[in-house]
Formats: sequence, C-alpha cells, structure tokens
Amino acid sequence: MIVYGDQPRREAPAAKLAALAEALRQLQGLPPGLARHAALVGALIEAGELAQGLADADFAECGRDAASPRADAAMALLATLARGVWDSWKSGFAAPLPLPQERIRALEATALPSRIESKRAEGFAFYALYPEAYAEAALALPAKDPLRVIGLRSIGTTLAAMVAAARGAPVPHTLRPVGHPFQREVAVEDTLASTILAGPCTRYAVVDEGPGLSGSSFGAAMAFLQEGGVPLERIHLLPGHGGEPGPQAPPRDRARWAQVARHPASFERLVLDTPRAEHRLERWAAALLGPAVQPMEEISAGAWRARRFPDAAEWPPIHPFLERRKFLFHSRSGTWLLKFVGLGATGEAATARARQLHAAGFTPEVAGLLHGFLAERWMEQAKPLDPAKADRAALLAHIRRYLALRAREMPATAGTGASAQSLWAMARTNTAEALGETAAARLEFWEPKLPQLEAGMRRCWTDNRMHRWEWLALPGGRLLKADAVDHAAAHDLVGCQDITWDVAGAVVELGLTEEEGHGLLAALGREATLLAFLLPCYLAFQLGYHRMAADAFGWNPIEAGRARAAADRYAERLETALIRA
Repeated sequence: MIVYGDQPRREAPAAKLAALAEALRQLQGLPPGLARHAALVGALIEAGELAQGLADADFAECGRDAASPRADAAMALLATLARGVWDSWKSGFAAPLPLPQERIRALEATALPSRIESKRAEGFAFYALYPEAYAEAALALPAKDPLRVIGLRSIGTTLAAMVAAARGAPVPHTLRPVGHPFQREVAVEDTLASTILAGPCTRYAVVDEGPGLSGSSFGAAMAFLQEGGVPLERIHLLPGHGGEPGPQAPPRDRARWAQVARHPASFERLVLDTPRAEHRLERWAAALLGPAVQPMEEISAGAWRARRFPDAAEWPPIHPFLERRKFLFHSRSGTWLLKFVGLGATGEAATARARQLHAAGFTPEVAGLLHGFLAERWMEQAKPLDPAKADRAALLAHIRRYLALRAREMPATAGTGASAQSLWAMARTNTAEALGETAAARLEFWEPKLPQLEAGMRRCWTDNRMHRWEWLALPGGRLLKADAVDHAAAHDLVGCQDITWDVAGAVVELGLTEEEGHGLLAALGREATLLAFLLPCYLAFQLGYHRMAADAFGWNPIEAGRARAAADRYAERLETALIRA
C-alpha cells in the first residue's frame, strides 16, 4: 500500500542563507524567554536543512560522501547555533544569543550551488522530536574519551549538532544512508573515511531519529564503523526512542544493536517529567493560559476519543504512529487543547492558519504557540457531528463556506502536494493490492487525462480530514471544525490539493448524495470531471491508510479491528465507484 510521501523542496541555498541571516538578526530584538528560544530552534532547523541540502548536493556530484569546504562551512554554522540553543535551554532561556556572522560570511564565500534539495525533518514537524532532547541524552555519553559525532541525514544533521554541543565535541560529520529502505548502506570517500576513523581511543555517537521498521540507517553506520576497525563497545547510538528496530531488521543488525550502548532522546524526560520547572510544558501553558487548576492530561494515541464518545463501541479508528501528541490543560479560563503542530516555521504556519480559521468562525479560539504546541480552546460541550440528524441545508451551506474560504484564502505554492500522476499511481497500486488487477485496470481510463487534470488543479491548504467525528456540534447547533490546520502537511503523500479533494472527502465521510456533491462543486467553481477522478483516489488512499493502521496495531486486536473494518468499508465503496465509472 502507498500512503507515505515526502517531497523534497528545491531551494536556492544563497537565498536560504540570506533568510537565515535575517531571521537571526530579528532574533536579537526579542526579549529572553520561551518565544525567543523557540525562534532560535527554528533558525537551527533552517540551518540544518541548509547543511543537509549542501551535503546531499556534494553526494550527488561524486556519488559518495566526501570532504567538502561548503558542507564543512555549513556544519560549522549549524554547530554554532546548536551551542546557542543548548546554552539557552540550560539557562532557562536567558543566555545571550549566538552571533554567527563570521560563520555566515564563511559559508557565503564558498561556491554554493544554484539549487539544493532540502528535506523536511518529519520528527520536528510531526512527532514532537525536540533537538534539546538529544542534547540531554548526550549527557549520558562517557566523558573520558574523545568523541566523534556522526549524524545520519536528513534530520540527523541537526540532531548531531545538538549532541556535539552538549558534549563539547568537534563539529560533526554527516553521512547519507542510501539504497533499499530495509537495506541501507553508506558510501564514504577514502579521505573522509580516514578522518572519521582516525584515533584509536575515539568513541562514536551515531545520531538519527528512529529506528523504524528495519533500523537500517543505524545499521549502515554501525557496519561502516565496525568494518573500519571500531569495536562495537566504542559505538553509541542516540535514537529517537528506546524501542528495538522493527520486524524488517536483518539478524546482523539486530546483533549489533544488542551490543552497542544506546542513549535514546526522550520527550517525556525533556518537557513532562523534568525537575526543571522552566522546561515543563505545563509551566509554559500556565504562563499563557493561567495557573492549572488540575493536572494536565495526555489524550494522545486516540485517548481523546473517550472525551467525545462515552461508548467505546463508537470510537473511530486511528493510526498509532501518525497521531500528534495532545494534552488537555485545565485553568480558570477553561480547558485548552495543547496539540503538537511542529517546531519552527512549521508550527508558526500552522498557528497562523488556526488564527485565520478561527477569525472566520470555523474553528475554536487560539491562545498561542508554545514551542511547537498550539494552544486551542477545548470545546467540552461539543459532540461529534451526526450527519443524519443535522439540518441538511445548514450543513451543506456551512461546508460550502468553509471550503470556499480555504480555496480562496489559503493558496499553496507549487510542489506542496502530490501530482495527479502520483495520486493515480497510488490509487492504482492500492486498488490492485486490495481488490485485484481487474479492478485496478479500470483506473487506466484516467492515465491519458492526467496532464489535463494536473493543469486544471488549483492547490490550496486543503483540510484533508473531513470525517464526521472531526466536525463538532455545539449545544446551540453551531458547527466547528477540529484538526483543521495541519493535515495537508502530514507525513503522507497527499499534501495540498485542489479543494475538490475535500469535496470528495465530504461526499465519502459525510454521506453527501451525488446531487449534493455536484452542488457543492458548482458553488466552488470546480469541475465534475476532477471529482470523478479524485473520488477513487481518495477512497484508495483511505483504504491504504487504514490497512497500514491495522497492521501497526499488531499488539492490540481491538484497535486493529477498528482500522480493518474501516479499510473494508473504503474498499467496498471503492469497488462500487470503479464499477459505476
């Protein structure tokens, strides 16, 4: 099944560096505190993307990782910012800001390529992976021997800089694992390999998020070091969690994994259970929302359903790995939802969309952004929408106004969503796997029409989550949309689409009739042909999403059953749609 996707961004490194320099200049005017620290972390993430993009450009030129003046200059700038972030964190956000002008000028003086491909770091955007957590984890590394830090690109670039900052280690090296996702390898030029492997007493810290299904990126780095003469007892892994690699890990990597020291980064230790009050998420919320009147509650991993559905039999399915971290904070001003929406620019953009949607009357009140967590009023009295009991005319009018605002006021830049070709390929693959090749062949009708469909798309920040339980009905009958700010920037292939994608979602999830769906299209000025194409694509995506969710719930048959039942419903609807087409 095809569900995941992450399109790299093509950027001009000179422009990216200039924007970073301007952001650092503006930082100088901010007072000490959490907001300034969060902005500094945002600059760190941008510098990490730049360093990653330059290193990957060098890799593309010579087919392997090699020494590079511009990549070294970018890493030196990143290391300076990482030390500033670490100093800010340790000081309770009061330390002076770093002044990396010399590092910026040194990078400007190198031969920057015209374009690089920078990749969004999923951990910073989706999974509450904080750079500061890696610095905290690095404190457990042995202090008696020299330390060399290796970051695995992409996100390991930034994380390695934080590890080096915490331990006072030299500027890290980065490596790009390549190949099959379950059998990654690294290719390192001899001179760089000799530099990395020099020093018989050196300990090595290998840094990345994960491990995932195979842990093969960590495995590739361990293989490189061990084959270069480094004993496993001198290798330390700094992963994003304390679990083992997934079921696709080869026995050799499992054996290595069991023999090396591991120091996982922990979100819980960083901002939930830390003895440092100024680092606690609850303290950040209290400064914005007023003192807590009862302990903060976590409602991640589907726990929010108990607050909306008293009967567990009515709980909707979830995907355990794609749910954001969520908490309820209770103060005298009411109950507030703290939801992770991303660090740096990602979180700031999500907050801006949340404010825009609230101002238009479609979403709950927004209080602010707390270093990655959006604070939004929790509507305690709201109930999930039951489309069958709603005033039909009022519901359709509300959906029309909501989608019209998104289409009109939230345009997306080119390349921020899957192309028509990519959606078609996903739909064909998922359909073939679920329903067979005969059913999938019916999608061949659309292949010659894909260029025309693509040309007619007007991408915007679509909702991508039109399910009935995402619509909240207030006691007076007013509707609000939950989870409305970031599903077009989720860790899947869909991304920003033509607003017709949300029309397809409304048709499927809210049970709109064909007449109602076409009426909605007409009101939005969109074409029925695009809906006819996107409807099976939507169903095939949801089918794949819920099948993968069911597989991920191997330890929980009840949750797996919910996801599997949803996948079956989408498969049945998809089969009907293909027959009718």
